[in-house]
Amino acid sequence: MAAGHIVRSFTRDLARLSSMIGDLGELVATQIECAVQALADRNSALASEVAERDSRIDALEDEARRYGIQLLALRQPMARDLRFIVSAMSIATDLERLGDYVRNVAERTIEVNKAQPLECAHTVPGLGRLARQMTGEVMDAFADADADEARAVRRRVAELDTLHVDSFRELLAYLVFVMEDPRDTAACTQLLFIGQNFVHMGNLAADIAESVVYIAEGGAAGGDRSRDHRPEPGAESRTSRGDPA
Repeated sequence: MAAGHIVRSFTRDLARLSSMIGDLGELVATQIECAVQALADRNSALASEVAERDSRIDALEDEARRYGIQLLALRQPMARDLRFIVSAMSIATDLERLGDYVRNVAERTIEVNKAQPLECAHTVPGLGRLARQMTGEVMDAFADADADEARAVRRRVAELDTLHVDSFRELLAYLVFVMEDPRDTAACTQLLFIGQNFVHMGNLAADIAESVVYIAEGGAAGGDRSRDHRPEPGAESRTSRGDPA
């Protein structure tokens, strides 16, 4: 009887951790959606709200990570339970980093909005919408422990890269051949960095997909993708302002 109680209690603990990750993912997805809307609508007030809400993501990530550590220490899980807890903590970290990129997009959007309306500005929100879709889809895969759904998210990285190349070329052509006002030049440069941040978001969604496959099957999603060579959120911003990278 006591053993059954312990099992049920641990099952509730795992469900709570899963719920915490789900709440974090939902908040991040909402943040991306609002950031894209702020960019598309040239809404600096909404962009400011997005930037300010990043602290909530940080707090939820810290809570989930601490709870995962507690479960590891007290429950000493094995096999699939161990994979789930370790992977959930990794997903929480990826979501927090994703939120950092969203904050960076929001801050850059405010700078973009200081310029005149740009004909090329409509190309970048599409990248953000795709990153938002990938984030929502991978969190659904996490909730269902669906490895196939997670692999489908990974495959969308190629779509994201293609869209980014098209957007980059259009922005670069506009920057070189069309612009005359220095303010517009600065805004277009910010859009280039925003597009790159959206790509980083999609890559992090693909990283989460790898964790979901590991939870479900105990193996990798396929491919050889390293987290170690991805630039940190805001690195472009620090470089462009002359701050330490």
